[in-house]
Amino acid sequence: MHARTWLAASAVLLTAGCTAEATPVALPAAAPSPVEVAAASSGGACRLLDFAVIAKHTGARFDVAASVERGDTHTCVLRAGAALLPELILSVTETSIDTSGFTKDVLPTGAKKVTKLGKAAYRHHLPKAGKAGPVAEVGWLATDGRLATLRWTCPDGAQAAEAEEMTGKLVNLAKLVDTRRL
Repeated sequence: MHARTWLAASAVLLTAGCTAEATPVALPAAAPSPVEVAAASSGGACRLLDFAVIAKHTGARFDVAASVERGDTHTCVLRAGAALLPELILSVTETSIDTSGFTKDVLPTGAKKVTKLGKAAYRHHLPKAGKAGPVAEVGWLATDGRLATLRWTCPDGAQAAEAEEMTGKLVNLAKLVDTRRL
């Protein structure tokens, strides 16, 4: 019994001695590591887009994607972090219209026709509206019976010439969008 008491007292003293001598080490807080997530991970029409490809064709870097599906329409909105603009929207809708219907009902007044993009296509820009800058838009009737639109809203202060230039970039980007993957 005397030996057990001695062992218990020794253990308490050794443990207490160890904790008294140990100096707490302050570890610096680790900075959060940014994780790059692909646009496709948002699903819907975002599956048809890639941040790196968009950056290559437009010169803008996006890192936020959100999608929504309503009926036969699939939409993807892209933004850069907390910035509201520029914004890129891809919208894809199943349709039964043909090229003449597209030209008659979809082609905006004043739009320029685009060749080598789907069955029929256009590009145009709209003037500044409200707090947003001008808008660049490319729309096309895809070969798989889908109507697709890429719409770029410039930041406030951008000029109409910037939106017109962006329509050319959007045409090149649109040629890479495979609506059949939706």
